[in-house]
Amino acid sequence: MARVVRFHEHGGPEVLRIEDINIPKPDRGEVRIHVKALGLNRAEALLRSGNYIETPAFPSGLGLEAAGIVETVGEGVRDIVPGDAVSIVPPVSMVRWPAYGELVTFPAAFVVKHPPSFSWETAAAMWMQYLTAYGALIDIAKLHRNDFVVITAASSSVGLAAIQIANMVGATPIAVTRTSFKKNALLSHGAAHVIASAEENLESRLKEITGPDGVRVVLDPVGGPIFEPLTAAMSRGGILIEYGGLSPDPTPFPLFAVLSKVLTLRGYLVHEIIGDPARLEAAKAFILDGLMSGALKPVIAKTFPFDQIVEAHRFLESNEQFGKIVVTV
Repeated sequence: MARVVRFHEHGGPEVLRIEDINIPKPDRGEVRIHVKALGLNRAEALLRSGNYIETPAFPSGLGLEAAGIVETVGEGVRDIVPGDAVSIVPPVSMVRWPAYGELVTFPAAFVVKHPPSFSWETAAAMWMQYLTAYGALIDIAKLHRNDFVVITAASSSVGLAAIQIANMVGATPIAVTRTSFKKNALLSHGAAHVIASAEENLESRLKEITGPDGVRVVLDPVGGPIFEPLTAAMSRGGILIEYGGLSPDPTPFPLFAVLSKVLTLRGYLVHEIIGDPARLEAAKAFILDGLMSGALKPVIAKTFPFDQIVEAHRFLESNEQFGKIVVTV
């Protein structure tokens, strides 16, 4: 028996329950892990509330990121042995492979060994944010030195990861946040410029910063009315990558900006990186290199104990966090 987090109906954080269940032995190609820490993501709140791309059968587990020690391996697993320190690459389905638990079973293909120098909190906080930012900026947009890149929702874990990756390759990250409350923190974490979209004219500020060349790459999880000023400040042939839909307002299609500048507006899910073995291996190598060199370093907003998973989810939805929420087990 092991304690896991499950929910029996959609709702707010209060529907989460810690329950004792039997965890099956790993099948062929699987690994069972004693979890030491969990990384929380907005996707888990969406699954819990009934607004995610998956539809769970109740009772359902949840969770996309964990780190811990390998307890048992199934047949056919090579290069991973009991006692290894590992972390989990987010699976395509967290309903099939939930991470919130003291003991979890995952396919070996999603399990990554890492140096003992990584803390459990760092290991649990790294894959979703860095894979998402890497896939958009490096794999798709081919971000390079001297590019301007606009990063909206910049204080999120993905936003901070994107700032770090931009700096790692020599690009100039422009952070967009709603108010100036987090401006100094964003600057201290690597943003070259910060724009408070509720207090400043976004289009004018972007044009002032980038000059006639404009912005080649935009990474946005918001959508809504922000599309028009963003595309107005983009360069010819630029690309806007949309990976969310946080805005409750309709998203206009900026027809004339797209036509006149030959822009690419592209939807993106991290699943396209995770589901492609070659692209995933390239992503893992890039991220591990960045973590080992210190160019990439997860920003932990707050840490909760496992017994406070409900409180952790309340904080996840509060918009108060700056970086990643971690739960220790």
